[in-house]
Amino acid sequence: MLDDALQQIQLNGTLPAHVAIIMDGNGRWARGRALPRPFGHKAGMKAVREVVEGALAAGVEVLSLFAFSQENWQRPAEEIGALMGLLEEYIAREMGDLKEQGVRVRFLGDLDRLPSSQRAAVDRLMSHTAAGEKLALNILISYGSRAELTRAARLLAEEVRRGALDPADIDEDAIARQLYTAAWPDPDLLIRTSGELRLSNFLLWQLAYAELFVTPVLWPDFTRQHLWEAILEYQRRDRRFGKVSV
Repeated sequence: MLDDALQQIQLNGTLPAHVAIIMDGNGRWARGRALPRPFGHKAGMKAVREVVEGALAAGVEVLSLFAFSQENWQRPAEEIGALMGLLEEYIAREMGDLKEQGVRVRFLGDLDRLPSSQRAAVDRLMSHTAAGEKLALNILISYGSRAELTRAARLLAEEVRRGALDPADIDEDAIARQLYTAAWPDPDLLIRTSGELRLSNFLLWQLAYAELFVTPVLWPDFTRQHLWEAILEYQRRDRRFGKVSV
């Protein structure tokens, strides 16, 4: 029997093709239980599985998760080490199921900053799931939107220098083609957990017309039900893209 929320989503018809999530609140979840921060990050791995399976069930085409920002490299070495270890653990634990479920995983960001062991694991997961067609799962790691836009500008400048591009031809489409997310449509829905009201340098270009949904739920407690509630709220919105409703 279908869950009531999932059934309502299917009846409403209009789905967000691309859902992006700022996964926030691991530290507060751990602190509320008098646990070290890495315990919160480990608990958050369960929520990743929940939203992947929830997105598959709802029919979402693209799911982008903000896992680790460029600014996060400034955190204590012990916490960074724990996060990198959890990345490898997630890949080892979930690789088989992700492939079986038809999920294609891509990691987006400055991956050259990853330690060699984690970089090898990331490459292995992307290769192993390359044939997936049911859900595109983007995990943004070592990512910052301003750095992404700077990279795009640099790539366009290099094309101009080579004579492959006329500066007059640089438009929004030209910039979008140089972004990490060029292969997918912009997010329709952005979810942020833990109640914080900021974008945190996440997909600043791509989120220009996304619908925003902020929940006080901390990331480790986030379930597929919460995802479906956000999609239901999205389906109630009137998306005008700057136009006037007739």
